[in-house]
Amino acid sequence: MSQSNTNQSGMDQPSPVGTRDIRRFLPHSGAMVLLDRLLEVGPEDLRAEVTIRPDSMFCDGHGVPGWVGVEYMAQAIAAYAGYTAQLRGEAVKIGFLLGTRRYEASCPVFAVGSLLQIHIHRILQADNGIGSFECRIRAGSEQLASATITVFQPADAAVFLEGSTE
Repeated sequence: MSQSNTNQSGMDQPSPVGTRDIRRFLPHSGAMVLLDRLLEVGPEDLRAEVTIRPDSMFCDGHGVPGWVGVEYMAQAIAAYAGYTAQLRGEAVKIGFLLGTRRYEASCPVFAVGSLLQIHIHRILQADNGIGSFECRIRAGSEQLASATITVFQPADAAVFLEGSTE
């Protein structure tokens, strides 16, 4: 799998990765993996997909509440981090959702049967593990949700969770 293609202008372009199971790039497991597939990834971007089914996590039979879109975005960011870690020969690590700015959803529910594409674009990645991403969710050409998500991935999550600053 290549991370990007170079076009005639020399700029990196996202590369399709097929319908790869996104689980290999996430620190989540079981039912907590909310996304289905990794579609495309580039140096600063990732596109993933989820089909809303009656058995989807958080589904009430009619659909998934719009607020779950924040977690879809966060998992797409986690997949981006996991994918880039694997490119460097590193293990997938856990990260933390620090905050969301301007989450706007045009629908209260993602209806059963909807095919959602989650697009994330890295706008900041600091050396201390803090990152910021512009995110959006689309169904076809219709934008259903957008936000800016801030995340943190410590160098050593176990040390961080124990409260150490080393």
